[in-house]
Amino acid sequence: MTEPSTDSSPARLLAAPGVMKVPSPRIEMFVLRDFLDATACAALVARIERDRRPSTIADANDDSYFRTSETCDLPMDAPDVTALDIKFANLSGIDRQFGEPIQGQRYEPGQEFKAHTDYFDPHGADFHRFCSVAGQRTWTFMIYLNDVEAGGATRFKVIDKLIHPERGKLVCWNNRRPDGSVNPATLHHAMKVRKGLKYVVTKWYRERPWA
Repeated sequence: MTEPSTDSSPARLLAAPGVMKVPSPRIEMFVLRDFLDATACAALVARIERDRRPSTIADANDDSYFRTSETCDLPMDAPDVTALDIKFANLSGIDRQFGEPIQGQRYEPGQEFKAHTDYFDPHGADFHRFCSVAGQRTWTFMIYLNDVEAGGATRFKVIDKLIHPERGKLVCWNNRRPDGSVNPATLHHAMKVRKGLKYVVTKWYRERPWA
């Protein structure tokens, strides 16, 4: 019996039509435009609008403005969300059991998520709480659900890469180095929206099955 896949690879991703690799030796990161069509994006935006709540962070700090967006936990048993989860799995090659539930995020003008990594700090106060069962985060897959009127880009400061929101565009990256250690070059900043609203959905994968 074939073991379920716990990981993706550059070769797997680049085999998909339209996938482009970000040219940096410091990070495995890829971009795919039009991963979702307008209808699917609009349905996800409606879900986020209906069920949003204030976003939170691990290893809380004293900066109450560090993350000012809102979050929506998408219902994984809803047919459209299940279809999206399968679409992620087909692209990544990672078995669905290793994925966290998909989240949506909403940003109003002035809202942001300051520079952070998606992996959990191995020395952080909340590491055991978030990683004791399913392990560390491995890959991140994020889709912009709308064109933002102004602002709202994602800045990867270490590799000097700015990614602008475009409806349906997917960005994905490996949160680890080749040796399996966490990769600080994945540090990224969801920059302030200047005009309009910004919606994204995010899928994170783990080292072990999600309980």
